[in-house]
Amino acid sequence: MDKRYEVYALADRHFYDTPDRLSAGARQAAPLFEAARREVPAGWDAARIGDWLTLTPLGPDGGPVAGPAQGWKVHASATRANAERIAAIVWDYCVPRRIAFKFVPGPHLLHLRNTKYAARDSSGKFVTLYPADEEQLHTVLRELGRLLEGFEGPYVLTDLRWGDGPLYVRYGAFARQFVVDERGSLVPAVRDGAGTLVPDRRAPSFQVPEWVTLPAFLAPHLAARNTTTVGELPYRIEKALHFSNGGGVYSGTDTRDGSRVVLKEGRPHAGLAADGADAIARLEREKDALEQLAGTGVVPEVRDWFTLGDHRFLVMEFLEGRPLNSFFAERHPLLTPDPDPRAVADYTAWALRIHAGVERAVAAIHARGIVFNDLHVFNIMVGPDGESVSLLDFEAAAPIDEQGRQVVAHPGFFAPPDRTGADVDRYALACLRIALFLPVTTLFVVDRGKAAHLAEVILRQFPDVPKEFLDEAVAEITRDTGASAPALVKPFVEPADWPYSRDSMVKAILASATPERDDRLFPGDITQFNDGGGLGLAHGAAGVLYVLDAVGAERYEEGERWLLARTAPPPTGTPLGLYDGLAGVAHVLDRLGHRQRALDLVGSILAERWQKLSSDLHGGLAGLGLVLAELARTTGESELRERAAEAADILVRRLEEPLPDSTRRRRAGLLRGASGPALFLLREYERTGEERLLKAAGTALQRDLDVCVTHPNGSLEVDEGWRTLPYLGEGSAGVGMVLDDYLAHTGGELADVRAGILTAATFRFYVQPGLFQGRAGLILHLARTSTPGARDRLAGQIDGLGWFSMSYQGQLAFPGHQMMRLSMDLGTGTAGCLLALGAALDAGADTHLPFLPPLGRPPQRGSAS
Repeated sequence: MDKRYEVYALADRHFYDTPDRLSAGARQAAPLFEAARREVPAGWDAARIGDWLTLTPLGPDGGPVAGPAQGWKVHASATRANAERIAAIVWDYCVPRRIAFKFVPGPHLLHLRNTKYAARDSSGKFVTLYPADEEQLHTVLRELGRLLEGFEGPYVLTDLRWGDGPLYVRYGAFARQFVVDERGSLVPAVRDGAGTLVPDRRAPSFQVPEWVTLPAFLAPHLAARNTTTVGELPYRIEKALHFSNGGGVYSGTDTRDGSRVVLKEGRPHAGLAADGADAIARLEREKDALEQLAGTGVVPEVRDWFTLGDHRFLVMEFLEGRPLNSFFAERHPLLTPDPDPRAVADYTAWALRIHAGVERAVAAIHARGIVFNDLHVFNIMVGPDGESVSLLDFEAAAPIDEQGRQVVAHPGFFAPPDRTGADVDRYALACLRIALFLPVTTLFVVDRGKAAHLAEVILRQFPDVPKEFLDEAVAEITRDTGASAPALVKPFVEPADWPYSRDSMVKAILASATPERDDRLFPGDITQFNDGGGLGLAHGAAGVLYVLDAVGAERYEEGERWLLARTAPPPTGTPLGLYDGLAGVAHVLDRLGHRQRALDLVGSILAERWQKLSSDLHGGLAGLGLVLAELARTTGESELRERAAEAADILVRRLEEPLPDSTRRRRAGLLRGASGPALFLLREYERTGEERLLKAAGTALQRDLDVCVTHPNGSLEVDEGWRTLPYLGEGSAGVGMVLDDYLAHTGGELADVRAGILTAATFRFYVQPGLFQGRAGLILHLARTSTPGARDRLAGQIDGLGWFSMSYQGQLAFPGHQMMRLSMDLGTGTAGCLLALGAALDAGADTHLPFLPPLGRPPQRGSAS
């Protein structure tokens, strides 16, 4: 579970959105600080940028006063109780001294920056000041430090603390600059001692760039920071199990008796829950609950409770076993193309026993007067016997008689606001009945009525599940929604009902469009809120417009005008690649007939150090090379052809270099592996006939195949070390797409490899619907591959895609990544599902991903002039 998505699910009930875009009612509940409501002083400019309000002094010409592009910046942290006063003090200090600054303008946004799963590299940062030089830095720290003496706030992990107050310092960029890093990605940058742009490192630990000297007045504060160690503790910390904004969880050994223990850390004022409780308050709740539950045999026993620095630690016994979620990959019977009826029956019996054990454990804690409040598959520990269960993580626990609401929860088990006290755990137990068979209950965040549809699917796939077991779950989940009958929650049409499903998805996509917004046109993945993300092919407007054109929908001219307006010029820092940035936008605009703008965008790419880009298809040279070659073909521009050939030469040279000795596993697959360069080199071979390019493409493909493993069930998947992936974006299906093209030129077969990829692409269950990391991408592969038997499997996969179908304004739509909100983009959402279904169901269409047409057809159709 990627916890970043929870914050982006707060502002809109249907789609992921930035937390600063709250509904009118939420804005009334979370007003702005007084300082944010002040009139802008004369000679100053104010602007809202994301969740910041920036204040910049103006010069005599009315433009911003020129200041340093980088240097030592000052951060002030704050709590909900003192933020109002700190903002006013900083404003009153900076304005007369004409020091540029910014701050988080409202309490709700400040709360989100400090929640348990907020980004650790931005946690605690409430105010940022930009001193002109080190002398002013020292003055600001001394003077403002005195004004803020006694104020508290969360520790800013990226910075060095000034004394005991809420001020922190870090060296970094003031102005927005970007550079291609060692992984080939465009990232924020500073200039090193030689004036070269290098990445601006923002890891959650204080670091001084090697070319920067720490000012002498900061040295005592660095020394003070290093005085707190764990050396005096009677525990040997051996492994970090988990980190959140509230602190870490570590496994270790009690050196006094050799027993294994777990140490859980709480940071003050950080890791906030919905009720404002910080990590220490929640850790105290956990200690109190566990002590009240001691001896039940279903929770860990408390061993110790101590303070180190200003952090609090709870020490508990180490419970042997594994969390329940880890059993799905090895036990779930639908993770195969043709489930064995006996395996299905055995799994059903085991799942029912596990649920019964969890019910008994919950009853035991209720009998002691405690409600768990955070029951989900990651907090249920299954013992080494594979049957016994215990419960973990009681930081949200509370006395039953308080009848409180849930304040921390996994999205797939998050009770509606009307559930309080023991009803919170009953709701989670009902969700667990569904999740044990189809672990997709995060869909209930979008629509609890989906429970009835999933129950219907479970009864078809697991015939031994008692119907009343699921009926009771649906009744509890959908209580007070009026949506207990499956007919009420199914989508307007099923995915297989082509062309009705096509028309319905197009209507849903267009109904979601927001051409009045500057940051994005269609709602999609949270990635679109990064620099330029709302424009691109994977998650932005370009990808959706591409799909609408590919499936033959009526042109959305207002959307095209939106994309043209937002690329004149594109936002600073927009990535350069095919799926993440400007190259993909250029390709789509050329396809739609806007050739000059496409050429302008490509010209801006070629003005950068594009040769330093990574090799991959997503944001690197492979994707850029494909776009350059296609534009050269459609325009006749010889320079574009030369640059495409240069990109191919660079990739060939890189493939000739030996792989670096590293324990880190290589990324593999279509988007970020070597299959992307193989695709580009194949297309160049088709144009030139140069055998060296075909040979290099084979080398690239072999590198990805070398990262694949074959499972006992015959499936071939990309091995990432901790998981294996069958998907289109970073799994074996994407490798298979390019392999099919390669074998068409070489006459090879690799029957075992292709059969293994086919097996991986035909499981009965996948956890998400999307194109790059879900079932839709496997449908696209099956519709395109020439592997024998592939098309026979399409109907089952299309039916399975329907398990995820949702309704948006009465039309067919699909949830995005993490499935907490709907998405309309290509990579994760409805547009990607639409593209895959078009390729599978519309025999007369030319529906495909860019540069991956159906086998045997020309590589790319020409665009309009």
